[in-house]
Amino acid sequence: MSILFFRNYTGIILLLVLLISCDKKDTTTNEENNRKKNEVAAKVTLKTLLKSIEEKDLESLKTTMPPTGKIELIMPGRAISHSVDEFVTLHQNWFKDTTWTMQTNILNLRVDQNIAFATTDAVYKEPERNGNPYSNHMIVSYVLEKVNNKWYVIKDHACSLKKSTDK
Repeated sequence: MSILFFRNYTGIILLLVLLISCDKKDTTTNEENNRKKNEVAAKVTLKTLLKSIEEKDLESLKTTMPPTGKIELIMPGRAISHSVDEFVTLHQNWFKDTTWTMQTNILNLRVDQNIAFATTDAVYKEPERNGNPYSNHMIVSYVLEKVNNKWYVIKDHACSLKKSTDK
């Protein structure tokens, strides 16, 4: 009877080990799926922002703004702003000039559970500024935050690498 008991006991242990390992795999799979969903959703928001700037689409840009009303904007030659209203007004005024173009490219995107960091390359061009074509090659970094399961841009920091007017 003790050998039968031992066999049953061993069988139960093996069954428990198998169930625990399967449960862990399911948890890992769920975590991986959530990570991928976060990456995709954050990238969609970032691409929406970049496309809205390239196409001068203010309404689309507004969809990427956080409901908190706070976004930090850092640009060369201007004071740091901290509100969505300032950010939108700046872009609204900028979009009125239809002669400029901007091409952007996502260089890096790191997404965690509720925060994402992106680095982009941007080339801004005007057909004429002070009698000459003008360009500004920039690196723009963004921070995005997930609020109520939706990603929003909460920081925009532009840094000029080379302007056509540089000596």
